[in-house]
Amino acid sequence: MKPQQIFALANQKGGVGKTTTAVNLCTALAAMDRETLLIDLDPQANASTGLGVGREQRARGTYELLMDEVSLSEVAVQTAIPKLSIVPASVDLAGAEVELVNMDRREHRLADALKGAWALYDYIIIDCPPSLNLLTLNALGAADALLVPLQTEFYALEGLSYLVQTVERVKRGFNPRLELAGIILTMYDRRNSLSDAVAGDVKAHFGKRVFDTVVPRNVRISEAPSHGLPVLIYDPRCVGAQAYIQLAAEFLKRFGVPANV
Repeated sequence: MKPQQIFALANQKGGVGKTTTAVNLCTALAAMDRETLLIDLDPQANASTGLGVGREQRARGTYELLMDEVSLSEVAVQTAIPKLSIVPASVDLAGAEVELVNMDRREHRLADALKGAWALYDYIIIDCPPSLNLLTLNALGAADALLVPLQTEFYALEGLSYLVQTVERVKRGFNPRLELAGIILTMYDRRNSLSDAVAGDVKAHFGKRVFDTVVPRNVRISEAPSHGLPVLIYDPRCVGAQAYIQLAAEFLKRFGVPANV
């Protein structure tokens, strides 16, 4: 069996650090000599912006890939970061869900487009939209595993339970290899006792699937996207950047594959 290489990064709740985690985890993996591809499946295109991909480079992207108009190699854009490429979100992606409804293999379009891609990259990470729609189902249908960024706040576990149910439906319905592989605690505030309480509850429910690395609230993480940079490039010494480096190291321990040569 091939190792787990395609990961969907999803949470139907917005504002949990999903795209920030996708951008910075991919950047750290690339820095660790892993050939990495980030697929921006969110119509807001924040991952594309966060990696400095200009609008002129987004003329074709995930929409065209889902519609079978182009191949993966035609839309994968090399970023300024060595070993990190991205399939950007184009402006048409917002309408993709409506168009997908009546298409053949509507939940399998991304999986079909990624056939054989595991041989080109060490890791493929899909940044999903903040909802459980057809785009997210395409990501779950293509992925080996799901990673969930989870903000340490009161309603976190309630939202996670719906996502776990969706994973089980996808496994039964059309992707039996999919598993919930990891939960990443984000926006942790050490000054807030609620953060500790939520982290404890999540670990009690999900055990070793919760990453030991916790991503803190950090102003430099918030500033970096406005400069079109991952925080690891914007301020590599800040606590946020260091957390993502630790997260990538822990990720490789769990899902490590040899770097492509």
